[in-house]
Amino acid sequence: MSIQTVSGSKGLLQKEELIFDIGTTETTGVDLPAPKGRKDRLGGLKRKNGTGLPGLSEPQAVRHYVRLSQKNYAIDLGLFPLGSCTMKHNPRLNEKVARMPGFADIHPLQPQQTVQGAMEVIEQLEDWLKKLTGMPAVAMSPKAGAHGEWCGMAAIRAALIDRGEVNTRTRVLVPESAHGTNPATAVQCGFKVQEIAASSDGRVDLNDLKAKLEGDTSDVAGIMLTNPNTCGLFERDIREIADLIHEAGGYFYCDGANFNAIVGRVRPRDLGVDAMHINLHKTFSTPHGGGGPGAGPTVLSERLAKYAPYPVMTVDKRDGDYKLIYVDDEAELAGTDLKPLGRMCAFHGQMGMFTRALTYILSHGADGLKQVAEDAVLNANYIQARLKSVMSPAFEGYCMHEALFSDAFLKDSGIETVDIAKGMIDEGYHPMTVYFPLVVHGAMLIEPTETESKAELDRFCDSLESVARKAKSGDEALKQAPYLAPMRRLDETLAARKPVLRWLAEEA
Repeated sequence: MSIQTVSGSKGLLQKEELIFDIGTTETTGVDLPAPKGRKDRLGGLKRKNGTGLPGLSEPQAVRHYVRLSQKNYAIDLGLFPLGSCTMKHNPRLNEKVARMPGFADIHPLQPQQTVQGAMEVIEQLEDWLKKLTGMPAVAMSPKAGAHGEWCGMAAIRAALIDRGEVNTRTRVLVPESAHGTNPATAVQCGFKVQEIAASSDGRVDLNDLKAKLEGDTSDVAGIMLTNPNTCGLFERDIREIADLIHEAGGYFYCDGANFNAIVGRVRPRDLGVDAMHINLHKTFSTPHGGGGPGAGPTVLSERLAKYAPYPVMTVDKRDGDYKLIYVDDEAELAGTDLKPLGRMCAFHGQMGMFTRALTYILSHGADGLKQVAEDAVLNANYIQARLKSVMSPAFEGYCMHEALFSDAFLKDSGIETVDIAKGMIDEGYHPMTVYFPLVVHGAMLIEPTETESKAELDRFCDSLESVARKAKSGDEALKQAPYLAPMRRLDETLAARKPVLRWLAEEA
């Protein structure tokens, strides 16, 4: 039975209009008399027309944004199955430590001797990241995963400049299943991208790679490879791949987005990696934060360590004080072999994320981090095992940290992957990642992370199994899902091609 309400609300979930439809431009949320006896200090820049923004009272403004927040899905509401995103729980202990005055109230322009505790946090996090990856150096300043990619590839470019080969070694090999940022980063750093085919089991086609490395390899700059890859699989041939690239004179950049699946169990250095960024939110539980702030520290091998960007962390051997050396202080690097590639950002990176990540690491310890990886892989394989009888796993065998399904089970049903995703909204879940990676037709990528219990995994699987069975039976109702969401299904193609990005009164 469909129930229509006069208010437009559903139960205690309030209907909410656009902010322009709530307030008007003729009213204001405050009622203050015009100031008297004050000189105009705007120098002729006084606004001649209104702002066009609606005036709301404080209760109206608060309720508007609270109501909007209630329409969002969040990791604090339930399992967030987005594959390749690692939507894990953000421990409240991390938040408590990050809000301590000694961390929260400092400023990057303070004299360094007044923030020694914060600098020690950076140094300790550096030490953990180097030990967990086996690398001798780490750049802390990159502000996100893609920024970290750029740092790693810029270090490779700096090394090629040092070798006098930057104009000849321009080819970077990238698997066709890679994150889209990989080829984009390579191009931004001045390289040309050559695609490597995927094998039938979802990994790098080693024969195709060997074919592309036959003959003259004097133009090879390196490879950008994700491991575990975007299909949720460990690249079994990774050591041979590294050897082939090194023999060709290139460098091995590893996309560390999925380091959470191997942290504490595998050291990238032992796999032949030369550079790798680490998403602190994916492996060490810092918040995604609605797109930021992020942090993507980049570890570097012996071959690239000296090109790590400014600032460079040093420790005074006499008094143990920490110091960050910026480009203006480069004279202090005299007598070393360091050749920083430049600066990645204004200061030293995202301090709030460093504090949270180190808290997470210290609260787990080395053995706990190892269990993080093991539980993430266990949870993903449990989901794959639960659903393989009703859905179609993209590849045979066990997966790593995420389970990947194709749309093969939907053949001749008239239902598509997008309909499954919309059906899951009615079940109370944010949909899994769909249509990625591109190497799998109608892909559905599910990453439960290590922070979900078996009970929550079962609840999710029960819901997805129900939707999948409806889909296989050709239930046309799924073509119109979601039914219970605040908004019904939109024309996503039209929204992408002709987005309405501003409110116009004449169109209201």
